[in-house]
Amino acid sequence: MSDGYYDKEGHEITQDDWVELSKKESKMVCYTVVGDSGVSTVWLGIDHRLGEGRPLIFETLIMGGPNANDMWRYTTSEEAEFGHLEVVKALIAGRIDMSEVPE
Repeated sequence: MSDGYYDKEGHEITQDDWVELSKKESKMVCYTVVGDSGVSTVWLGIDHRLGEGRPLIFETLIMGGPNANDMWRYTTSEEAEFGHLEVVKALIAGRIDMSEVPE
């Protein structure tokens, strides 16, 4: 049974290893400003899934603007980077629809 801690590559690690990685490595994956909104994508390293399935260890969050606090979570850094770009494109286009942004 996993403790729910993962490195950036998705490998299970101990809580102590996660603490050390958190001290050494930046959690930021991407950050973009679009108008009055900031779009932040970070490595959480702690599984935020509810129930069964792949661990959700990355998160994109919109800060500010009409979509403030909209959030998406991902399993891999590649998914997180792609999702970040999709959120940014949607904001630039003036549309954000939770169903249009990949999770």
